[in-house]
Amino acid sequence: MFASESSWIESDAVAQCHQVAALDGMLQVAAMPDLHPGKGAPIGAAMTSTVLYPFLVGSDIGCGIAVFPIRLKKAVPEKLAARFPDLDRPIEPDDPAWSVHDGDVPAGHLDSLATVGRGNHFVELARVDEVFDTERGLGKGDLLLIVHSGSRGLGERILRAHTEVHGAGPAADPPAYLKAHDEAVRWGSLNRRLMAARVAAALGAGFEEPIVDECHNLVEVRDGKYLHRKGAARGDGRDVLIAGTRGTRSYLVAAHAGPEAGYSVAHGAGRKMSRADALRHGKAKHTVEELRRTPVGSLVVCNDRQLLFEEAPTAYKRIEQVITDLVTHKLATPIATTVPLVTYKTASTGRR
Repeated sequence: MFASESSWIESDAVAQCHQVAALDGMLQVAAMPDLHPGKGAPIGAAMTSTVLYPFLVGSDIGCGIAVFPIRLKKAVPEKLAARFPDLDRPIEPDDPAWSVHDGDVPAGHLDSLATVGRGNHFVELARVDEVFDTERGLGKGDLLLIVHSGSRGLGERILRAHTEVHGAGPAADPPAYLKAHDEAVRWGSLNRRLMAARVAAALGAGFEEPIVDECHNLVEVRDGKYLHRKGAARGDGRDVLIAGTRGTRSYLVAAHAGPEAGYSVAHGAGRKMSRADALRHGKAKHTVEELRRTPVGSLVVCNDRQLLFEEAPTAYKRIEQVITDLVTHKLATPIATTVPLVTYKTASTGRR
């Protein structure tokens, strides 16, 4: 457990770690400081085993966070929020955003392509605030597009094909699962890329290559073993964006986690409230209008009232504590912080 005694870690999440540790073939469970309970398995953990368990990765295979530089003459949140495209609608065949992709769509899966999805997924226009490492080329005030999404229905289809036959058991044919899994990972990366291109065009900016694109729901074969990550980013010598909330800072870090941490780092602040609790608590404390403008002055594009409450900043842990724990355990070093200007959740008025 890579968290301090002062960190908010639910006992249910720890219990899930013990349950996973008891699985056949499990060698190590490394829990990150953003650990919280998931459906059948903890979120915020790296789990190494001699056996491949698809349910430990979950349905959103390939979910991750990409960071794209973006250049705008003026960044006025009110004006930019109104210009965000509808990212609930899949990309059209003639959309100019296709110009950033050369090749086939992984698995030939066009459903929901270039859409953000629900839950904690988002697209955010952010401003670089503090810079701790000037070698990365980032400067205070630089603008970034942060895109958090995954493989949408493709990953769900892959997991369902397994669970309908094997439930939470091991993969009967690991190479076949890994082939489908790898396509979903590629699809998730393409999904983030196309969304960034759509948003950049809508805001009047050109597309720029990402400085970060890291997946945090995946399994990799490492040293002949299966390293499952669920809500844990690859931390073996790469830069990672660890998301805060729509009302707090996020952190770009240099990750340098070793084998004791499953070569992984946290992927975000981590929930401290269930969605039901966040909905109940939020309605008692906030109005919808309050939640659409955050304490840092940013705007939230979200016409789904329930989602506004479920994803309120108060439903999450303090990002500063998560980063402190990573630094204390020598898993990561901060590069810069970002502050949200506009966070896009959904333009839809209904739930899909």
